[in-house]
Amino acid sequence: MQKDIEITLLPHEVEQTELINQKLAEALKLSESRIKGFEILKRSIDARSRKVIFRLQVKVFVDEEAVPEVYTVNYPNVSTAKPVIIIGAGPAGLFAALQCIENGLKPIIIERGKDVKQRRRDLAAINKQGLVNTESNYCYGEGGAGTYSDGKLYTRSNKRGDINKVLQVFVNHGAQPDITIDARPHIGTNKLPHIITSIKNTILNAGGEVIFDSQMTDILIEFGKVKGIEVNFQDKLFADDIILATGHSARDVYELLNKKNILIEAKPFALGVRIEHPQETIDAAQYHCDIRSEFLPPANYSLVEQVGTRGVFSFCMCPGGIIAPCATGENEIVVNGWSPSKRNNPFANSGTVVQVTLEDVQGYDPLRMLHFQSEIEKRAFEAGGGNLVAPAQRMVDFVNNRLSIDLPRNSYLPGTKSSMLDNILPDFVSDSLRAALPLFGKKIRGYYTNEAILVGVESRTSSPVRIPRDKETYQHPQVKGLYPCAEGAGYAGGILSAAIDGINCANAILSAS
Repeated sequence: MQKDIEITLLPHEVEQTELINQKLAEALKLSESRIKGFEILKRSIDARSRKVIFRLQVKVFVDEEAVPEVYTVNYPNVSTAKPVIIIGAGPAGLFAALQCIENGLKPIIIERGKDVKQRRRDLAAINKQGLVNTESNYCYGEGGAGTYSDGKLYTRSNKRGDINKVLQVFVNHGAQPDITIDARPHIGTNKLPHIITSIKNTILNAGGEVIFDSQMTDILIEFGKVKGIEVNFQDKLFADDIILATGHSARDVYELLNKKNILIEAKPFALGVRIEHPQETIDAAQYHCDIRSEFLPPANYSLVEQVGTRGVFSFCMCPGGIIAPCATGENEIVVNGWSPSKRNNPFANSGTVVQVTLEDVQGYDPLRMLHFQSEIEKRAFEAGGGNLVAPAQRMVDFVNNRLSIDLPRNSYLPGTKSSMLDNILPDFVSDSLRAALPLFGKKIRGYYTNEAILVGVESRTSSPVRIPRDKETYQHPQVKGLYPCAEGAGYAGGILSAAIDGINCANAILSAS
């Protein structure tokens, strides 16, 4: 007999198997000898009261031995199967490729960037010298932006597909099994490269292809149907189906589609800054303590405030994290955040952004939101003075319109320069942030402080362009065989939702065959 129940534990009790058995028996009013095993289904931290507890959803095996489920996938050899071209080796592209293999199709992934090993050198040049390789950076390369941006696996997209399948694939390729049970699963930037390489090897071993240093420079179309692509302005690859999983920063792809009169649409996004506090400040507020218990992870937060008609919200919160330079082109500043698996850096950072609507940027150009985004990033670069030095301001100084005399120690490696962020951000973004930050301080004790730093700009929260597709077939309404996919097309917002969308696109191709 199996029963699903919830129990609560203090932080130091979570790893005590005998105690958990005892609590399960008490909850079920059974003798402990009848509990033959248990499986934790979900685990979350509840810090709403002063006593922090863990809530565990547990499957209990009563009078029968526990038999753990093992998730396995048989990937057939597809080396001679019908090809599907996948543009981009991010989570959408990789999971689309795995699903293609399951469906008996041969994936050919075209990635403009480098593999994870070679990519590290370019990231070192970004962090230490402020030099951006426009084809290999935090956004472009094997694994996409997710590889070196933390590996958060939290999503609200539980109706779009099988989240557990994605998590199990990560586990089968080297991720810790805990990601399948934690309420906010996280892999860590230090572990993701090995996992991504393992997924690539699965694709290759099944007869798929992954081709690096290869930029799609044209889409070949005849009579409203895709025929293939041009690569690096010279080579041609042919296939009847193309999954466009290029991520939200491949601006040349939007420009190519627009030039070819393939329908694209301007899309709202969010814009703001990355805010960093000492991690101990967030721990003390969230866990109601002076010093965080060794049995608790670094605390996170999620904040939202309505300022007039605009939403202001935290985004991609990184406990024990680092602010990273994520520009993909020259003369622009883009910041993001990531954490290692242990989340053991001394700072906590989060994007804090304001909604930007289509009405904020007038016109009919489908690229107008992209151009607006680009202009803000260039202003940030100019304010920083070059070499990816980022403009920054202390929090209270920003709210009070003061230039910061100095800046607190922070995690942004290329360096920060005291600047008036008002001169970079649009008035409606600055005004909304200025109103929201003191209110956030009322929700989290110690949040509103001049020891917090605002670093500009957080601008790549989502794509500023949508590539339309049919809701049923997933194909572009004008071009048969073209499957706009995930973040770059405006249909996902993170690793999990992108992976799910990649799977859905691969299944749509099978259905259309």
